[in-house]
Amino acid sequence: MSDQELAAAEQQLANSARRLAEGVAQALPGWVVAAVQSRLPRIDPQTREAAEAAGLAAAAEIGGQVAQLLAADIDDQRENPLALLRRAVRYPTEVLSAAGAPPIERDDFAIERFPDDVYDLIPASFADIHPDLQTPGLEWGAAKAFVHRRRHRQSG
Repeated sequence: MSDQELAAAEQQLANSARRLAEGVAQALPGWVVAAVQSRLPRIDPQTREAAEAAGLAAAAEIGGQVAQLLAADIDDQRENPLALLRRAVRYPTEVLSAAGAPPIERDDFAIERFPDDVYDLIPASFADIHPDLQTPGLEWGAAKAFVHRRRHRQSG
């Protein structure tokens, strides 16, 4: 692969990273509210307001962390964006707990792997945050793998 082809692939990676980061920041507020609504049969105005505020806080904190990670060179990335998104579970969890929502019964794997996710909200994929994140997430992952492979290919 020529230097010019690698530069084009890296530009494609940067573009897909930007789209994913922007999508995450836009989707998190709605995801937090939807997560709260999914566990409460009825939401009073105070709880809805708390969920909306928590969603904005999640977008600022977790969305910012995702953007920072995706802006870093791939060789410096020590986590993946989905792992960061999973940390956003604390936002709807805090709202649900304050509203007195009972924990959800979970299987042993979920309890062991995600002990703090008492409402079983952990996203398994980008699409669990919002369906519109599926494609940018896949595009970013494929572009990252392509660039990584080209950068670190052993010659010979």
